[in-house]
Amino acid sequence: MELIAEKESNHNNNENNSNNNVTSYAQALVVDSHDNHPKESDEVRERHARDLKAGLHPLKHKFVFWYTRRTPGIRSQTPYEDNIKKIVDFSTVEDFWVCYCHLARPSSLPSPTDLHLFKDGIRPLWEDSANCNGGKWIIRFKKAVSGRFWEDLVLALVGDQLDYGENICGAVLSIRFNEDILSVWNRNASDHQAVMALRDAIKRNLKLPHSYLMEYKPHDASLRDNSSYRNTWLRG
Repeated sequence: MELIAEKESNHNNNENNSNNNVTSYAQALVVDSHDNHPKESDEVRERHARDLKAGLHPLKHKFVFWYTRRTPGIRSQTPYEDNIKKIVDFSTVEDFWVCYCHLARPSSLPSPTDLHLFKDGIRPLWEDSANCNGGKWIIRFKKAVSGRFWEDLVLALVGDQLDYGENICGAVLSIRFNEDILSVWNRNASDHQAVMALRDAIKRNLKLPHSYLMEYKPHDASLRDNSSYRNTWLRG
């Protein structure tokens, strides 16, 4: 399965469009070079300095796109983590748009497929040290509309527009036969204030209609019942 589009004839048009979009989204996506980020490592600060010197617009976090593809009806003997494949990473506005414009659209992906966007250094696994004490908000969509909401979520995540952003690990789009599912993963399932603030931020940034139900499930519960989306604990 190819997740990176290979239509070279559209390459230049996509890059031009991405550069135009950078202008309108730069304010939301760019890290203010005058802000102080005391928790940033020296490596991150050096990367930002290099990007700024090169005329690029560094993001607050480096991100990685991953994907998982399973064969329907066949229980694989391969460990789940071995099925997670890295697609690409990026750390600037410009690189994000080049990557994103060449990713296949959700409507073209087969079922079942998972597309993951996580901060660099965090793997999309329940057992990862950044995820093991956390959980995820879950939203179910009809297949015809999930692409728009996924794009809005990606922009909000990359642009650090969600409240309690340091508590967020990443997001997943799960393509299924009868529905598509978005989930946003956070670090600490026991921090009720942060969990509810994240819910409100997702609703606000995605402009979710009131008819959409959001569900929350801690990752340790997923580990116990070996299920991502069944037996959710909290709804709101």
